Amino acid sequence: MRLLKVATCNLNQWAMDFDCNMKNIKESIARAKEAGAVIRLGPELEITGYGCEDHFLELDTITHAWECLKDLLLGDWTDGILCSFGMPVINGSERYNCQVLCLNRKIIMIRPKLWLANDGNYRELRWFTAWKQKDQLEDFLLPHEISEALCQKSIPFGYGFIQFLDTAVAVEVCEELFTPIPPHADLALNGVEVFMNASGSHHQLRKLDYRIRAFISATHSRGGVYMYSNQQGCDGGRLYFDGCSCVVVNGDMIAQGSQFSLRDVEVVVAQVDLDAVAGFRGSISSFQEQASCKTKISSVAVQYSLCQPFNLKMSLSGPLKITYHSPEEEIAFGPGCWLWDYLRRSGASGFLLPLSGGADSSSVAAIVGCMCQLVVKEIANGDEQVKADAIRIGRYANGEFPTESREFAKRIFYTVFMGSENSSQETRMRAKKLADEIGSWHLDVSIDTVVSAFLSLFQTLTGKRPRYKVDGGSNVENLGLQNIQARIRMVLAFMLASLLPWVHNKQGFYLVLGSSNVDEGLRGYLTKNLCYRWGARLTPSEVAEKVKHFFKYYSINRHKMTVLTPSYHAESYSPEDNRFDLRQFLYNARWPYQFRKIDELVKELDGEKVPFGESSDHEKMGTTLDGGGGMGVIAAGSGNPKAGH
Repeated sequence: MRLLKVATCNLNQWAMDFDCNMKNIKESIARAKEAGAVIRLGPELEITGYGCEDHFLELDTITHAWECLKDLLLGDWTDGILCSFGMPVINGSERYNCQVLCLNRKIIMIRPKLWLANDGNYRELRWFTAWKQKDQLEDFLLPHEISEALCQKSIPFGYGFIQFLDTAVAVEVCEELFTPIPPHADLALNGVEVFMNASGSHHQLRKLDYRIRAFISATHSRGGVYMYSNQQGCDGGRLYFDGCSCVVVNGDMIAQGSQFSLRDVEVVVAQVDLDAVAGFRGSISSFQEQASCKTKISSVAVQYSLCQPFNLKMSLSGPLKITYHSPEEEIAFGPGCWLWDYLRRSGASGFLLPLSGGADSSSVAAIVGCMCQLVVKEIANGDEQVKADAIRIGRYANGEFPTESREFAKRIFYTVFMGSENSSQETRMRAKKLADEIGSWHLDVSIDTVVSAFLSLFQTLTGKRPRYKVDGGSNVENLGLQNIQARIRMVLAFMLASLLPWVHNKQGFYLVLGSSNVDEGLRGYLTKNLCYRWGARLTPSEVAEKVKHFFKYYSINRHKMTVLTPSYHAESYSPEDNRFDLRQFLYNARWPYQFRKIDELVKELDGEKVPFGESSDHEKMGTTLDGGGGMGVIAAGSGNPKAGH
């Protein structure tokens, strides 16, 4: 038997914080060594952090990454263990997303990413170039300072694998696994038995199953050991990287890390039998036939053995049941972990939430409550970093620390019900009851006097006093009054977040939490011809009116997405303008051509024809609207003032 012990990890990296990242990397290596592992895999771009974005275009970022790698190689970190480190590398004039494979204080090879993630939230082609020379490895001259320190002048760079004396190991980087022809297919035919996938994959509801099925599929028909490492946490942006590092052998999951956790470092270790891989492949006739006529891939020979012979003290890692969370748990744990990272890394002392008693703000409050429970749980499990952060944020003294989530929430979470004469007693009581269950410091305030002051000022200036629609006012008056209430609540929230810590003799400031949903941000997410879906209960003209209504108000309100506060990305779609839904914000809200084509289609469905060029009613109805909208987190006293509500 050729026994191999491998370690992969979840690391909570922070973009551009090299000290934090190096601390986590070193701790993961130390734990892997302590467990007896001879291979250690870390996440994609772990040295810099995955979310550096345009900082990847700065030479300092590349330079600091090399300095950190030098620090790792000059110490004993890679002694007796093959380590794969993720970092950006410039080769010639191109910038590559690379895995640097190191052993015994030397760089063995650098493997650039072949296929870059460039859809949804990913923009890798903005910063990196995909490696296209797959037929051979080339010599890469190390930077002068690195070359002198390591006594290495050049190293192999490109697509290939490492051939050890007793096995072959290769890298597959994140997106490459999900391409139509993934690298592991040809690598397996070339005899590679161990695949290391370094990833920067963010959380999205129900996405984990898709990811795990890809690992299982990669080894179910080809055999092999598939290692997967991922970041875990908020590394400075809108995404939560959801860990779940794991090891799969011949289609079976044998080790799995957590998906949601507050820990900075989690190491997953497995002991595998590589002879089981060879036996599995030998039993697949088609694999043998295709391997006999394979396209040869370049390799780097290393005179070193990774495997150990069997002894009675060793036990193999066996198949286990895959752990999945329910959608409700994902919604609670993912944003809860993201908020904790945001809180502890922002320097804030807590959160403030305008709690209306409605579904959206109540959900946000519940997520903060879940965060508090996770903090107490991790402290009880012995996590010293979580404990230190909680003591600092909660202002504990004399050796005290959080032991109960409601008590911790009282220290770091304010909720405010901002009622008016139009608010119901039911929503007021719902807000108070939820705040009591969570443990937040709850305030109940009426904004009527402030609204009245605004209206009196307006009446003094104009001689008119607007009324709500229910009191006989017009749509314009009604909208204006609603906006006044929304803006007053926003300003009051920021004032409370800035000054309540001072009132209670605390230092720092509170982050204002907002709550909204995709429908409010977008006014729906619909396709352009919905007759097939609604035709049984609506006429074509009624469907057309709904479609026109949506696009009219979508285009009028699109500008609000440009000031959307930083918000948690949880679904396959987001209206967020900064990185996901990249569209203009100044539209012709009449949509003359498109609405005319809709009218033509309606006439056609009704058995009539409309002459080309005839204007529809909606073309003549240009209008504007300034309403609410916004979600996420923004620091009190900072950011665009329109973005906080």
